[in-house]
Amino acid sequence: MISTTESGLESAPNEFNRRHFVKTVATAVASAAICTARGDSENRAKRNIKLGIDNFAVRAMGWKAPQLIDYSASLKLDSLFISDLDALEQFEESYLKRIRSMAADQGLQIHLGTWSVCPTSVSFRNKWGTADEHLSLGIRCAKALGSPVLRVVLGNGQDRSTPGGIEARMADTAKVLKAHRSEAMDAGVKVAIENHAGDMQAWEVVALIEQAGKDFVGANLDSGNALWTLEEPVSSLEVLGPYAVTTSLRDSAVWESENGATVQWIAMGDGTTDLKTYFDRFEVLCKGVPVHIETISGFNKEFPYFKADFWKPWPKAKAADLAKFIALAKQGKPRATWKAPAGVDGKKAEQEYQKSEIERSLRYCKEKLGLGLKS
Repeated sequence: MISTTESGLESAPNEFNRRHFVKTVATAVASAAICTARGDSENRAKRNIKLGIDNFAVRAMGWKAPQLIDYSASLKLDSLFISDLDALEQFEESYLKRIRSMAADQGLQIHLGTWSVCPTSVSFRNKWGTADEHLSLGIRCAKALGSPVLRVVLGNGQDRSTPGGIEARMADTAKVLKAHRSEAMDAGVKVAIENHAGDMQAWEVVALIEQAGKDFVGANLDSGNALWTLEEPVSSLEVLGPYAVTTSLRDSAVWESENGATVQWIAMGDGTTDLKTYFDRFEVLCKGVPVHIETISGFNKEFPYFKADFWKPWPKAKAADLAKFIALAKQGKPRATWKAPAGVDGKKAEQEYQKSEIERSLRYCKEKLGLGLKS
């Protein structure tokens, strides 16, 4: 059921308060048009914001930490987000400190990440032991690498349909996090929860952070994932920005489609997101937080919100958030998916495509958005 008091939608399933909703969408469309016009201005003056990559952007390369450091240095970046433990060849402290030294020699800070620490999530894997063992390992590695953060995730959108819904999974995650508060604080590592793959909207991430303890838990801000929870990226930033300690950012294209709207993640500057407004607000809300670009381009995902069953995992959906999302979709046009050229080795083509997407994204960030400390 969708509650009027919590969501602005009618209490009857899947029925909108149409007059209120239409008015809200119209206002959001007008605001989006103004923001887009503002975002079409000339190049922005340089900002005092570090720029880097999330290594998932070049996942097809299969690079380990030393190669990722060399690549980041060649692109004159300030930061490297190693967002999975698989990029580390060892977990011994001596190895981790060598990686830390290698990065420092190139003028790179390291942020470290790993995956689900929710033991009841559909995404959880016992590759690194139990959820508690996994989190302990991540904190230890982050400390040795000199990373001030450890990114973790709850799971993905399927968790919204598990017994108890997303709130039950949030409670399970908070329990694991709270058990490691002293460990994280002693290590000087802040655990960063990501709004990941449709699992939580921005306000839900904030609720989880507050439940676990904001003295040692913050947010990993993901602009692309915001659209997977029917949120407009700037609006998501307004909620999550004050809690952000690290980032995994990308541009997105969104357009109206037969059953609702379709999203394609895309290179920076090629999408529907008003990036100049986004980073104007980022500069205010996320002081000292580096921008890590995580391009995951080339495929489409439809969100069929005109279908009744779509809303079952969203009992507290908010009409205002959906209105802003729809307003953004009304500005977009359909995008084709990426396919490897005929006659070209598929893996090689994917590697070149991923490198092309991240490198032109970084150029856009430097030249048009004023990001990065290095020339």
